[in-house]
Amino acid sequence: MISVKNRSITKWILIGMSVLIVSLILWNTYVFFQRFKEEERIKMKIWAAAQAELLQTSDLEKDLGELPLQVLTNNTSTPMILVNINGIITPGNMNEKVIRDPEEIQRKIREFSRENEPLDISYKNEKLATLYYGNSEVLTKLKYYPIALILIIILFIAVILLFYQTSRISDQNKLWAGMAKETAHQIGTPLSSLVGWSEILKGQDTDPAIIEEIEKDITRLQIITDRFSKIGSTPVLSVLDVVKESRTSFEYLRERSSKLVSFELIAPEHPIMASINPQLFSWTIENLVKNAIDAMKGKGDLKMEIKDSGKQVILLITDSGKGIPKNLYKTIFSPGFTTKRRGWGLGLSLVQRIIEDYHEGKVRVLHSDMGKGTTMQITLKTVF
Repeated sequence: MISVKNRSITKWILIGMSVLIVSLILWNTYVFFQRFKEEERIKMKIWAAAQAELLQTSDLEKDLGELPLQVLTNNTSTPMILVNINGIITPGNMNEKVIRDPEEIQRKIREFSRENEPLDISYKNEKLATLYYGNSEVLTKLKYYPIALILIIILFIAVILLFYQTSRISDQNKLWAGMAKETAHQIGTPLSSLVGWSEILKGQDTDPAIIEEIEKDITRLQIITDRFSKIGSTPVLSVLDVVKESRTSFEYLRERSSKLVSFELIAPEHPIMASINPQLFSWTIENLVKNAIDAMKGKGDLKMEIKDSGKQVILLITDSGKGIPKNLYKTIFSPGFTTKRRGWGLGLSLVQRIIEDYHEGKVRVLHSDMGKGTTMQITLKTVF
């Protein structure tokens, strides 16, 4: 508990520090941007003054001097448009395509007016022209820097949250795995006692059919115990006959299900070998069959068909239940998703994990018609 609390405090401290650092960087960037922008304006004012000298000079080589000329020729980074009192437009430091297009020039004038206040070029209180200028390339890039920084910090925070979420889920998984193993351990004691009582019943005048059914249930409990003990551990796969293993699980469920459910098994006569864990594979069949029975509300037709496609073995489990909306085909495998009031939403999630993570196969909703039924498909690689 203390460890979880400490991790939570650490998470919020990291997020708080990240927000503080970003805020400081954004503020300094803003201050730097404004200072740089002001320096650009001072530079353009100097350029405008030099331009005023140029517009009033009749003999350039005689009266202009070297300093104004140098100011005018050195400004090569700031895009500008000079409009004199006669309406003559002189663009500078701009793309050739923009210069040739009058409409684009007018658009640029409006854009520059929004970015920076235009400068009037005057000489001895007489207005000679108006200078429109935009932000230089460096200033434009600097303007987008805070946005990039915000995106980076959002990504950073998302990574932190994802890390802690993954850590929390991992802790939960360990807890569930530990509980499952403990459950298997606890079941072991009464199960051993049941095996002993079964042997005592054999020595008495007891109907053999009753003993046989008791032994089947004991075997089933042993399988369930073995399943729970394997949670959280990598299962051992063996090359077994999928037809035989499927038939055993299917027939067991048929005997213990409602007589209102019609079971049908279609399978080839020859064995189909695949690498499977018998306990987990039977758990998969059990979950799919029970889900099908629930979808039919305990009454209907249930069919399991096994197909040999050469490199793969395909199992199809079809029911005549209420069906699944197409938009939920993938959602039903998410942990916690359930349409039943008392359901935990773990059955199909376990099926997917057993088939895809442990057996390297595929499980999916092949097709479903609302009010008519659903077909689930399991695909496994065969072994020759």
